[in-house]
Amino acid sequence: MFLRGSIVALITPMDAEGAIDDAALTRLVDFHVDAGTAAIVAVGTTGESATLDEAEHCDVIARCVALAAGRIPVIGGTGANSTTEAIRLTRCAERAGADAALLVTPYYNKPTQAGLVAHHRAVAEAVGMPQILYNVPGRTACDMLPETTAALAEVSNIVGLKDATGDLARVQRLRELCGPDFAIYSGDDATACEFMLRGGDGVISVTANVAPALMRHMCDAALGGDRDGAERFNARLDPLHRALFVQSNPIPVKWAMAEMGLAQPGIRLPLTWLTPEHHATVRAAMQHAEAD
Repeated sequence: MFLRGSIVALITPMDAEGAIDDAALTRLVDFHVDAGTAAIVAVGTTGESATLDEAEHCDVIARCVALAAGRIPVIGGTGANSTTEAIRLTRCAERAGADAALLVTPYYNKPTQAGLVAHHRAVAEAVGMPQILYNVPGRTACDMLPETTAALAEVSNIVGLKDATGDLARVQRLRELCGPDFAIYSGDDATACEFMLRGGDGVISVTANVAPALMRHMCDAALGGDRDGAERFNARLDPLHRALFVQSNPIPVKWAMAEMGLAQPGIRLPLTWLTPEHHATVRAAMQHAEAD
């Protein structure tokens, strides 16, 4: 198995003008090392991959690898809706020394299932590093079906899937089709506990930004088959799972990280800062998880 447990979908910290804040990035990597987070995803959806240019994208992945210094695995978010761009970004992650790449299904252009297979095979053949597929149809308007995932699981360096459908019935189907060694991660914090209890290998999490130690404890319990313990930890996390999506991710989580003093209040347009009517909701969820 490639990796198991709580994997954080790390924010990309920015200042008020939207410039990347390297000092805050240093703090965040250390924060997750100290909390026992299993791995970091750099420049995924939560890391605002859509508004970082290619040079910034490559630089943030490289900086995370350098800051991690072997203490925690780093997975570079390298997906794109252009196959050639995805190959370039994945090569950047490989050159930087990332442990794996996370590749979202091509978004907006709505490829067929055959197109998804061709796209991901092309990236895997061009770049030999371990690659994790990422299916999030709520954002991409493209759903990679379990049978398509199974076809791609036959490619030696495609090692796992992040499934953000929230469809728990897929866990058993994916396991049956892809076998025991293919990593299956939840991409939906609200259902991640049950996802792991049903046989998933972990979660690539937004919530882990705010409450990394608690997420690690929940994942450890769930992966160990301790339903009662996992559900107890998850009960503390559940308000955060919901509050961090009161507006589009990563708007609420970046506000929460600023509240914790770990990042400045910075985000890039077209995303805007969390509106005041949601502050109390997010703050209460943080307090419930003792993450304030």
